[in-house]
Amino acid sequence: MNSRFVPGAAIEPSSLRQIPTAAIVTASYAPDFERCRLLCETLARHVSGAAHHYILVEHRDIKLFRQLENGRRSIVDERELLPRWLHAFDDPLSLFRRRVWLSLKTQPLRGWHVQQLRRIAIAAHASEDVLIFCDSDVAFLKPFDCGAFWREGKARLFRRDGVLADEGHEEHRIWSRNAGAALGIDPSRTSVHDYISTLIAWRRDTVLAMCGEIEKVHARGWVEVVGSARKFSECMIYGRYVDDLLEGAGHFHASEEFCRVHWTGQALSDDDFRRFVAAMAPEQVAIGMQSFIGTDIGRIRRLIGLN
Repeated sequence: MNSRFVPGAAIEPSSLRQIPTAAIVTASYAPDFERCRLLCETLARHVSGAAHHYILVEHRDIKLFRQLENGRRSIVDERELLPRWLHAFDDPLSLFRRRVWLSLKTQPLRGWHVQQLRRIAIAAHASEDVLIFCDSDVAFLKPFDCGAFWREGKARLFRRDGVLADEGHEEHRIWSRNAGAALGIDPSRTSVHDYISTLIAWRRDTVLAMCGEIEKVHARGWVEVVGSARKFSECMIYGRYVDDLLEGAGHFHASEEFCRVHWTGQALSDDDFRRFVAAMAPEQVAIGMQSFIGTDIGRIRRLIGLN
C-alpha cells in the first residue's frame, strides 16, 4: 500500500480486500506490566476485529514483556522504532527512580514523552491499515468490535469540539499550539478542539504522511522536531494534521469515548469501583484505572471476575 495519504481516498489495501485490517497498539513499561497483562486477558475475552496487538516498550523491558507475546501479539523494542541517537538513562535528579531520554537533538524527555513517539513511529513498522491505541491500564468489560472505528471508507477521529475555548484547558491549548508549530500551521490558525483520549484510532497511511509533512516543513526528522518541545501530544498532532491540513479527508468525527477513565483522585474502594463501572455510558466498553492513582490490580481483577 502506498504510504502517502491521498486526501479523500478510501483505504483499499488490495483488490480482494475491501475491509481494512486493524491493530491494537499499547505503549507500556515495567511498572505497568501486570496491568498490561490484564489488558491482554480482557482483549482476548471481549475484543474482535483486530488482526494484531503491538506492545511498545523500552529495550530493557523486552524480556519481561515477552511473556505476553504470542502469534497475534508482538513486543516491539523502541530501538526498532526510534533513532539510535535518543538514549535512555536512570535520572539522578529523581534519585534514579525515573528514566530520562537524552540527545543533542531534543529536549530531555520522560517516559510519557517517549511513549507518544513510539505510538507515532509504529506506523512505519506495522502493516495494518488502522491503528487503535489503548493504554496498558485499560481493561475491557464488554464485547467490542474494532469495526466501530471504520465507516464507509473513513476512520473514526475522536474529537471534543470547542472545549479548548473553555477555562481550565491551558495545558491542552499549549499542546495544540505546539502541534500546529510541528506541522507548519500558521500560528494565527488556532484550534479549539481536543483529540486526546484512550481507545482511539488513526489511519496508518495518514500517520506516515503526517511524519513526511513535518520533515518537509522543517527539513529534519520528525522525532527531532516533535521532541524539541517537551509539551506535546501525539493526539493533538494527528488531529490537527487531519483537520487543519487535510480538512478532515478520510475521517469522520465522533466525541463518544469508548473507555471510562478514572484520571485523578484516590484509589477506589470496592464500592467506589462498582459505582464507577455502573456509571459507564452505553457506548463504553472498557475502563481505565490510571496506574499512578494506585488502585490495586488484584482488586480490579477480582471485581471484574478475573481472579
